[in-house]
Amino acid sequence: MTLFAEILWFPRQGSTTAREVDQLLIALLSVTGAVSLLVAALIIGFSIRYRRRSNAAPPAREASVFLETIWTAIPMAIFFWFFLWGARVYFHAYRPPDDARVVYVTAKQWMWKFQHQDGQREINELHVPVGQPVKLILTSEDVIHSFYVPEFRIHMDVLPGRYTSMWFEATQPETFKLLCSQYCGTNHAGMTGTVVAMKPSDFEEWLRSRAEGSLALQGRKAFLKFRCLSCHSADGQSRAPLLENVFGKRIPLRDGGTALADEDYIRESILNPRAKVVAGYEPIMPTFQGQVTEAEIIELIAFIRALGTGQTPPRVEDFPPPADTPPIVSKEASK
Repeated sequence: MTLFAEILWFPRQGSTTAREVDQLLIALLSVTGAVSLLVAALIIGFSIRYRRRSNAAPPAREASVFLETIWTAIPMAIFFWFFLWGARVYFHAYRPPDDARVVYVTAKQWMWKFQHQDGQREINELHVPVGQPVKLILTSEDVIHSFYVPEFRIHMDVLPGRYTSMWFEATQPETFKLLCSQYCGTNHAGMTGTVVAMKPSDFEEWLRSRAEGSLALQGRKAFLKFRCLSCHSADGQSRAPLLENVFGKRIPLRDGGTALADEDYIRESILNPRAKVVAGYEPIMPTFQGQVTEAEIIELIAFIRALGTGQTPPRVEDFPPPADTPPIVSKEASK
């Protein structure tokens, strides 16, 4: 199979997904190639044997139900087999394991910015451990980009204003090319990077050498900076929902519906808080559009994701905002 892949100029296999995708593709090429050769051989053979027409009338023949059943059932079984195989590969490729390491990716003309949950930041270079699944949560600061690593057989559009996700598991220590496969502007061809797959021990050493404080800790600072604690506090008089253990839960809304408290919901609640108001609360939260950066949104999401029971400070006055805190601009005042 490896020799066949090299003959077909397949790129290297760098992940578990790449191996599954290549196996499916090679099987499809093998079956369709064999059928094509069989059909071509039959056409050539019949053309030679029956190249001259006989003057005698052709004998009458009855249709063979058995033969028609066979040539219908066998291709249908093969097609269903490939369909089930392809569905299995698809669902595996787009359903990350629960223990996947999360990395936030922000695309920007013309660079890739990465933020690890341990606080490490990278530009145009992503370090990951071999043998451990890595989930990427992607967004864009400007236009549509596409995250593409050929050796991993992974590709995902990166959209402004929302999050998309994908995952992979590197199988060998090596450096792989990262490309943007969506035309995104003048320097699109230069929007490249690398994915550095490392042995787990080397990766842990790299993490320690680049330690900056966890992403959740940075999010806590942003939580105080934007005075989120003024309303989302645990003082018993909160004007907004308590955010402890809320991530990943279904939230009842004021209009009678529900919403999943995931990355997209938290982002929307920060930038457009009146879109989905939690049941039992008034739509009084101001928008932070234009005040909070993409990096700070990611930090706030990490903080809320990690916020457990009893971890919200009980009193606002115990945690004054830093000196660089911007003024809160209400939606009405900004008009």
